[in-house]
Amino acid sequence: MRMKTLLACAGVLLSQMAVADALPQRWVSAGGALSEWVVALGGENKLVGVDSTSQYPRSLRSLPSIGYQRALAAEGILALKPDILVGSAETGPPPVLAQLKAAGVRIELLAAKPDVPSLQHNLARIGQWLGKETEAQGLMAAYQQRLERQAAWVEQARQQQPAPRVLMLLSHAGGNLQAAGKDTLAAWMIAQAGGQTLTDHNGYQPVSNEAMLALDPQVILIASSRLQGDAAKAALLEQNPILAQTRAGREGRVLEIDATLLVGGLGPRVPDALETLSNAFYPSASPQTAGVSR
Repeated sequence: MRMKTLLACAGVLLSQMAVADALPQRWVSAGGALSEWVVALGGENKLVGVDSTSQYPRSLRSLPSIGYQRALAAEGILALKPDILVGSAETGPPPVLAQLKAAGVRIELLAAKPDVPSLQHNLARIGQWLGKETEAQGLMAAYQQRLERQAAWVEQARQQQPAPRVLMLLSHAGGNLQAAGKDTLAAWMIAQAGGQTLTDHNGYQPVSNEAMLALDPQVILIASSRLQGDAAKAALLEQNPILAQTRAGREGRVLEIDATLLVGGLGPRVPDALETLSNAFYPSASPQTAGVSR
């Protein structure tokens, strides 16, 4: 009986080792949110390269860069000898992906839609590829709980104050501004934080001075990949003095948001960002606290 037990245990161990060997061991990731989920699920030691939008946690910045997620080059990626490239539907260009696949790299593209069902699917797949299915389920459950608490807080805050009119602006080099449309992750975050999105277009589109004044937002959010904090605000206002004439500009309600939050779908840091935005949208309400498990 003892020998049978030992043989059974050895069989289970060998089976587990075989499964582990079958899982991809060398990863490259394109899309900030996806890279963050790989890390959250304990897979950082498998990452051998990340794209330029993968900036968090800061330890990812020491990894080789494979370039911008929409403009990847096959040579640099192949030099890293990855087993798998995990990206979003925005990852490309397609000829490069085809070249990588022909070279034996497994290509897995996940949805970048700003909604919870897409996140559930993404987490489940990443958890499967890492052999961390149970951990992925736990992270998803905790995430949903935070979103539910967020929604309850917003509902209570709206009983004291109408939803503020919010405009999200993406700042590029040269001072060109683009407004976030209704189908973007930015618009999803504004709504979840309790704001009212002012734009009707899809995606990101340039916004004129006349349109900015006509919209007259109560809150302006700046998303910039080049500048952060007060430097971003000062540069934006200097390059676009029309912003000071909006209600948001006059009342000093110009806020910065990390542009990397908007890449690759819903990421682990989004609930924290929603709390920050909500507290800014509803300054007279009791502030949310971060006293929940991350």
